[in-house]
Parts: sequence; structure tokens; C-alpha cells
Amino acid sequence: MHLDHEEEDYNLSLSKFESMLKTNKVFFFDSEEFEEIILHYLDMGKATLAKKALKLGLEQHPKSTGLKLVQVEMLVYDDKLDQAEKLLNELYAIEPTNEEIFIQKANIYSKRDQHDKAVEFLQTALLYTEDHADVYNLMGMEYLFMDNLELAKESFIKCLEEDIEDQSALYNVVYCFEFLDQNQEAIDYLKTYIDRNPYSEIAWHQSGRLYYGIKEYELAATSFELASYIDEEFIGAYMERGKALERLKRYEEAIECYNRTIELDDPTSYALLRIGKCYEKLGNKVEALKYFNKTVHEDPLLDKGWIAITDFYFRQKNYQKALYYVNKALAIDDQNRLYWKRFASINKAMDHFEEAEFGYRKAVEFGDYQLDTWLFWVDVMQVMGEYNNAILTLMQAAEYFPEEFEVEYRLAGFHLLLNEEEKGNFHLSNGLRLNVKNNTILQELFPTVWDRKSVQDYITKYQKPE
Repeated sequence: MHLDHEEEDYNLSLSKFESMLKTNKVFFFDSEEFEEIILHYLDMGKATLAKKALKLGLEQHPKSTGLKLVQVEMLVYDDKLDQAEKLLNELYAIEPTNEEIFIQKANIYSKRDQHDKAVEFLQTALLYTEDHADVYNLMGMEYLFMDNLELAKESFIKCLEEDIEDQSALYNVVYCFEFLDQNQEAIDYLKTYIDRNPYSEIAWHQSGRLYYGIKEYELAATSFELASYIDEEFIGAYMERGKALERLKRYEEAIECYNRTIELDDPTSYALLRIGKCYEKLGNKVEALKYFNKTVHEDPLLDKGWIAITDFYFRQKNYQKALYYVNKALAIDDQNRLYWKRFASINKAMDHFEEAEFGYRKAVEFGDYQLDTWLFWVDVMQVMGEYNNAILTLMQAAEYFPEEFEVEYRLAGFHLLLNEEEKGNFHLSNGLRLNVKNNTILQELFPTVWDRKSVQDYITKYQKPE
């Protein structure tokens, strides 16, 4: 492979400069060579060498505007904003139409959080620059800092009109559309962009993401597929296509996509987990379990992997193994309400009522306010004979579900079990008012209460028309 002349010259300049530093000999470089050398060291994070190069450059070219602008950039980087602005003012007196002066002024005001002022300088830079795309991109970033997503979006669109290959602007314009909840508008924009640049894998990938977001899974899968045709090593496109295919229940194809990501890079626990889920959906339990085990082997701290195995064994009614694996997940994340609910459900299935009660309590403690969680918890308390605690828990549930017949019938049952007739009848009345057809909940959960003549008389009286 042959380097072009510019790259050869650039490498020679760097070698020559580094040789000069080692030997203390002084070699001559033109100002542009110095600029390239300084920027190279800045990009490499070697600020000390960049400063040495700048010092030598200014000694050889004391009037070079280019080098002084690089000096400004370095002063801004070091937060010496006043010094940088003073130098820019001197340069402005010499070259009032140099767009880089206005860009650096904008950079200074941006650092001072005066983003509106930064935009003004960038608008002036537009009058003098030939690289409109870069300035529009910078303006877009300033509008983002100001949380003005509409103007940011406009700026990034203008940037792409000037330079259709600017990938950062493409990502940013989609971000703006999404932040503004304009998903359909984003899709429409990307269609026009793809008409102009049909081989942009980024545009196809972003389209796929947006289609997935609005549940157009077929279009999403097609978009991700096209992105992977353009770039055959685009791991993200294969991964996202796999997810879309899962939604379409095309599990064999989804497995192919996830396997492709593993071929291209080291296997990720996420890909292994998804393959396991696909095999489970296909009814291939052996392969499903194999991949779930691979998942936790790849990443033992991935709680979702342990939960996948938990759910697998729970569905097989192998509760002992399910309990073992849910405890593995809880050891990683003991504040996950969904894991505690699983822990409770498994223990309930095994008639371990104390552990089940503890699990439901922890699930609610960590934010699970689903109606079924409250009801399961209370039903376990009933088995344990904790009627008063069950009533207190149901009163908590009633704060979230004030007009829920399942809560009211249970409250009626517990109060009547405790011979609190007035309270029991009050809640029974509420239950009948909310859903008279389901009064058999009382029969199912509280048969001794249901059989009471007083209760049957109350229900009969309620059901009779006035």
C-alpha cells in the first residue's frame, strides 16, 4: 500500500520534529506544518508536546494567524478564556473577515454558558466561511445547550444539506425529532435523506429504530436488514433486526441475526439471552436452557440471565431450581421488585407461606403497586391467619385502587371473620355496588363467611329491587 504525498509529507514532518526534540537541533517548518503537528499532539492527548510545538512555531512564524488561532484553541482548552479573547481581538483587528476568529469567539462564549452570544458569533462566521456545514453543526450544538430543540433540529438539517455525509449531524437531527416526540416526522425526514443518500447505513438503522418505536416491526426489520447489506459488519443492525423479528414471531431468523453478532465480535450476554428466549418460544427447551446457561457463564453478574433460568424452571414447575436461580438474581439486585415478586410466587407455589409473604412485602416496598401483587400478598396472609395485617394491607391497596371490588370483598371477608359486622357490611355493600356479579369471590375466599345466614340475607336484600 502506498501513502499519498500529503500523508508522506505529514509523517516526515512529525519524524523531523521529534528528531529535533531529541537532538536539540533546530529545523525549519512552515506554519502549516506546525499547525498539523500541534493538532496531531492535541488529538493524541499529548498537551505538553503540543505546547512545545506551538512555542517553536511562534518563534519561527511570529505573525502567523493560523498558529495564533491554534494558540487560542489551546488557551480555551486550558480555560484561559480572557487571554484567548484578548488574542482574538488582536487577530480581528488584522483579519476582520477570518471565520475562524468568530468560531473561536463562539467557543469562548459557549464555555461561559452564554450560548445565545455564541450563536451570534456563529451566524457572523457563516457570512465568511466556505465550510457552512461545520458552522451549522456548531450552531446546532449551541441550541441543544439552550434546550431549543426546534432550532437545533433546523441547524442540523442545514448542516446535512451542506454535507450529506456528516454522521454526527444525522444522529443529532434524529435525536431532536425524538426528543420533540416527532417520530413520524423523523421517519419522513429520513425518507427524503435516503432518497439523496441511499447507501447510508446510519439512516437505514435510525429508520429501523423509529419504526420499532411505533411498533411497525416489519418495516423496522427491513430497514435494519438494508443497513446490514450496506455494512456487513454493522453489529447494531443485526442485533436490532433480531429484536424486530422476535416481535414478528420469526424466531429462527432472529436467532440467525443474533448469531451473526457473535460471529462478528465476542459473544455478548444479551445476544446469548435473546437466542435462549427464541429457542424457548420455539419449544426447544434443551437449546433454550443451554443458551441461558451460556448467558450467565458469559456474564455472571447479569441478573436478567439468572431470571431467564428462573422463569424457565418456573414454567416447568421445577420450583426448587427456580428458587435457587431467583436467589442468584436477588444476590445481584436485591431491590428489584419484579425479582421479589418471582421469589414470592415460587415460595407460594411450594407452600412456603412465610417466605412468600416476605417476598410480596419486599416487592411492594420496592415499588410494585400492581393490584395482583397486593391481592396475592393478602391471600398469603389469610392462609397464615394474619387477618388484622391483611386488613391493614388492603387499606393500603385501597389508596391505589379506591374503587376495586376485589379489595372491597376481601375487606368484607376479613372484618366478618373478626365479627366486625358493621365494617364487614360496609365493605360488602361497596363490593356489591361495584360488581354484584362477582360476589362469589366471598364464597371462594371466605366460605364460612359466605355460609352465614346474615351475609346471605344482606346479599339478597341488596339484590332485590326497591
